[in-house]
Amino acid sequence: MSDSKVAIVTGASRGIGFSVAEALAKAGYHLAICGTREETVNAAAEKLSIHKVEVLPRVVNVADGEAVQAFVQEVAKHFGRLDVLVNNAGITRDGLSMRMKGEDWQAVIDTNLSSVFYASQAVLKPMMRAKAGRIINISSVVASMGNPGQINYCASKGGIDAMTRSLAREVGSRNITVNAIAPGFIGTDMTDELGDDAKDALIAQVPLGRLGSPEDIAATVLFLSGESGGYITGQVLHVNGGMYM
Repeated sequence: MSDSKVAIVTGASRGIGFSVAEALAKAGYHLAICGTREETVNAAAEKLSIHKVEVLPRVVNVADGEAVQAFVQEVAKHFGRLDVLVNNAGITRDGLSMRMKGEDWQAVIDTNLSSVFYASQAVLKPMMRAKAGRIINISSVVASMGNPGQINYCASKGGIDAMTRSLAREVGSRNITVNAIAPGFIGTDMTDELGDDAKDALIAQVPLGRLGSPEDIAATVLFLSGESGGYITGQVLHVNGGMYM
């Protein structure tokens, strides 16, 4: 069994997921990361490896329960332990409700919400055996605020918040904490492509006067993963610069 702690991060190829994985690597966690494309997940693993930790990269369809189960079993067997799960993988298929296609609704629910159930269920056995564990789900401020054109995305993230509270009650007696982090507007590749006017309109909604960074979310994950977060469970932590209070 590895002496270092082990974390799984889904959707870790870029953006928030990569920053979360990097923060955990810098803290000495061995990592298992997954994404949808082999070249990007392998590139991410190579970058993370400079922090002198072992990184296991895999291509996994997180909407496929059997694939997620196989991935988690491989990780637990490879490292001999499993301490942290960060459910970060997510997609958008935006559109107004009146015209939203059924497949766009289902794809977002499967990838954003069902995947959290599959991965959380899969890690419970090794975590219960160890009588310790941290499950951290990446939600969104829009689960609380709502957002036009994102009924599928908002529903998936609202489901994550509810699942977080329910699972926390189920597994708290085994010293497993379950929490969610709800980012606000985060500066990523997607927001970088916006024009100045659109970006200024976003920032105008944030009392702190700036977009968040992926590192802001990663720091919160690191806090919840460590001893300092050990008495926090069933919570949705809003990291949004004050745009939702």
